Amino acid sequence: MPISGRKVPPHAIEKEQATVASSISGREVELPAMWNRMFEPRVLTEHGPDGFAKLAELPGAESLEWCYGCGKCIPVCPVDVVGEYGPRKLHRKVQTGFDLLSDPDLWLCTSCGNCLRVCPKEVDMIQIVPAAREAALTEGNVPGELQDVFEKTFRYGNALGENPRRRAQWTRDAGVGVRILPKEPGPVDVLFYVEDYWSYHPRGQEAARAFARVAHALDIDWAILGHEEKTLGDSQRLAGEKGLFDALVEDVTATLAKYEFNRIVTPDPHGFNALVKEYPKRGHEFDALHYTQLLAPLVDRISWAKELPYTVTFHDPCYLGRHNGEYDAPRTLINAIPGIELREMGRCRQNGYCCGGGGGGMWLDGFTRDYTSERLSERRVREAAETGADMLVVCCPYEVSRFEDAAKSTGNAQLKVRDIIELIDEAMGHGG
Repeated sequence: MPISGRKVPPHAIEKEQATVASSISGREVELPAMWNRMFEPRVLTEHGPDGFAKLAELPGAESLEWCYGCGKCIPVCPVDVVGEYGPRKLHRKVQTGFDLLSDPDLWLCTSCGNCLRVCPKEVDMIQIVPAAREAALTEGNVPGELQDVFEKTFRYGNALGENPRRRAQWTRDAGVGVRILPKEPGPVDVLFYVEDYWSYHPRGQEAARAFARVAHALDIDWAILGHEEKTLGDSQRLAGEKGLFDALVEDVTATLAKYEFNRIVTPDPHGFNALVKEYPKRGHEFDALHYTQLLAPLVDRISWAKELPYTVTFHDPCYLGRHNGEYDAPRTLINAIPGIELREMGRCRQNGYCCGGGGGGMWLDGFTRDYTSERLSERRVREAAETGADMLVVCCPYEVSRFEDAAKSTGNAQLKVRDIIELIDEAMGHGG
């Protein structure tokens, strides 16, 4: 067995001939030496500890060797549901000589965190995978889709490669005024950090406009950064580009230092995770909220205009729920909307299933296609449709477009996909 990280040669006990009696029939069977050796414990000797040693040199990646093969991670791993994956399986591959830094498996993890939730040894894929990916990047091992995103983020400050001057263009059709701090400086209570997909993606822009109308109706004192906003970069960090993330932190905090605000609110669970966990590690503390956390305490102030006759099911974002413990704020808002019936999926809250967009997965659907039977978003849409709901409700900018595509590709086009803020906006009589 391994002692201090080194393999100890086995002490094999072999007999030229062994006799085994059946415990049922009592019949005796004679086995030759090549068979009877299996009745003694054996140690894996054909491979050494080099793979684990290589990972142990990377800060954060050493915990993969702690795995003792209990297998609890496998049934909760969303990638294993549609493929062959999980920390135990990665541990075994490294144990048998695979170099994780050059293996496709390195890029399949979505950093959803469900394995860490159940692991008795605290094998932490949230640390292992980004550290290994960063090392793989230095060796030139990176999928083309991710390299493209990294380059766009570096050049334009957003993953979509859009012109920063167009970042606030969505506000033109919001129907209410939106304060843009570079144009209207001054103190503000809520700095709304829109992030990339609500700023640029057509479906995300619809949700951004809905938020603007709701915030206006509730008299929230809020503003955005407009063209000065850059992505907070958490998904790029998890995809292995720590250097890019550190550069973004410097740029973002330099911009934020120019303005006076009390709270930062974002619709993006990944951006929220960066603000509450990663930016403080680098000396930048903010009072950060997801937009559902901002609005949930204000539901009594909302004036509802109509009931919505929808049966809905809700998808917990991994980085709002499992990573940051917020399960109630989205449900408070959903249950407050008149006429809504909420039906939970079997996998929800702590055991919620991943949409596949986390940890860089948002940009790796083409890559993962060769290693999974279907996209994680397609699997999740099937689970949503099984509840009999008319609508799959979300509160993460990645998810509307992912699930709408998945609904079409799985033959569940009747399942509508909406952000919670869109339903609130509709029930207040502004949209729909």
